[in-house]
Amino acid sequence: MFTLEKISRIAALGAAVWVSGCGGIAARSAQQGHDDAGAQAAAIADMPAAGVQYGIGATPGPAQVAAWNIDVQPDGRNLPAGSGSVAQGRTLYAQACASCHGQKGEGKPMDRLVGGKGTLNTAAPVKTVGSYWPYATSVYDYIHRAMPFNAPGTLSPSEAYAATAYLLYMNGIIPENAVMDARTLPQVQMPNRDGFVAPDPRPDVRNTACMEGCAR
Repeated sequence: MFTLEKISRIAALGAAVWVSGCGGIAARSAQQGHDDAGAQAAAIADMPAAGVQYGIGATPGPAQVAAWNIDVQPDGRNLPAGSGSVAQGRTLYAQACASCHGQKGEGKPMDRLVGGKGTLNTAAPVKTVGSYWPYATSVYDYIHRAMPFNAPGTLSPSEAYAATAYLLYMNGIIPENAVMDARTLPQVQMPNRDGFVAPDPRPDVRNTACMEGCAR
């Protein structure tokens, strides 16, 4: 039978055990913090000083840089040599593009590429190469770098020119006998060429730096 005296002794013993346990935890926590601080200091000390060379890698040569410097500017700068016709593009499109974009560029399962002209100012705009893209050179640039989806970057410049020519023809932008190259492609006037403005006039995309008393 528990008496008041026994209950008091049990409570005192429990308190002693609790204090001892917490003391151990606190000690281990302090030791862990000390170890972590030491590890962090060692890691910082092991970091190389600015300018230290590890002796690995090599400076790329002109040919290596040129292999990656393939981005094309809107005005046609950096377009490579080569050319492609609408007829050549038709064959290439059927082989490498139609499975994703549809036989006539109607889309499904991937993006639609043809049509949509006159829809951008409606409640249901259809953004395609023909209706939305401002520069024909950007069409080439994207095809050359990113298409086809399962093997991006594998098309030759002439193949990319041909695919671009066929897309432009399907959108009614160039005639069927057109040939695209570094000279003719920048001359193509896209329907939405003037649909993009700079600087962007929307008030929510730019602001004046302000620290106090700023207008909302």
